Amino acid sequence: MLYLRAKAHQNKELYLSMKQSSTDQIDHELLEDWIVEQVFDAIIERQLPPGHKLSEAALGKALGVGRMHIRRSLLLLASRGVVDLYANRGAFVSKPSVEEAQEVFEARIEVEPNITRLAVTRASKKDIATLRQHLNDEHQAHIDGDRRAAIRLSGQFHLTLAEIAGNEILTKLVRELITRTSLIIGIYGSAGVSNCHSDDHEKLLTAFNDKDGERAAQLMVKHLHSIQQHLSFQTGENEGVDLLSVFSK
Repeated sequence: MLYLRAKAHQNKELYLSMKQSSTDQIDHELLEDWIVEQVFDAIIERQLPPGHKLSEAALGKALGVGRMHIRRSLLLLASRGVVDLYANRGAFVSKPSVEEAQEVFEARIEVEPNITRLAVTRASKKDIATLRQHLNDEHQAHIDGDRRAAIRLSGQFHLTLAEIAGNEILTKLVRELITRTSLIIGIYGSAGVSNCHSDDHEKLLTAFNDKDGERAAQLMVKHLHSIQQHLSFQTGENEGVDLLSVFSK
């Protein structure tokens, strides 16, 4: 959901074109993925503060879709820890606690160094070239000051390492942890573009080129500690947000 599947606006355009051609062929999942992306991006860009209520009716009006699609999308977001659902109260932007954030990073520090070590032993030349291109995209996002892209690309880099390691169970675990981390960084990260510095990723790539798994694992530990240290759990008041204004941009 949170990575580079397809651009969100392309998802909606495809959905609308299918709707015009034949109602029976509508890909509901595609539209709901688009809704999920829109809400998540608004959270990452700090347009939707933690704890903000996400009204189904208001979201449907703001995004121009039916409540059924909104409801299903909120369920998807809740399953990924991005939204909290409460009976008789509705959906709210998740507000991870300090303890939850610490647990997420504890899990990543336990898991990712070993994944990185394994990835170094299994990486092909094509894999390393993929990581290099990814780093180029990260650098460009920082140059452009694109916070959303920087956070997404940072998470994707870590997920790509898990995919190179070739263990589906670990990849699934890392995907969930990265989703939660992206939310935490989006809400509690410093004012910079992203807390996940591309320079750290550059050092990791050098270790891949040298086929030095132990160094790569140690660099990953330092990298994750660095991200955690740049979080600030000071947030402003949960002021009113006009969903129409947020999603009309």
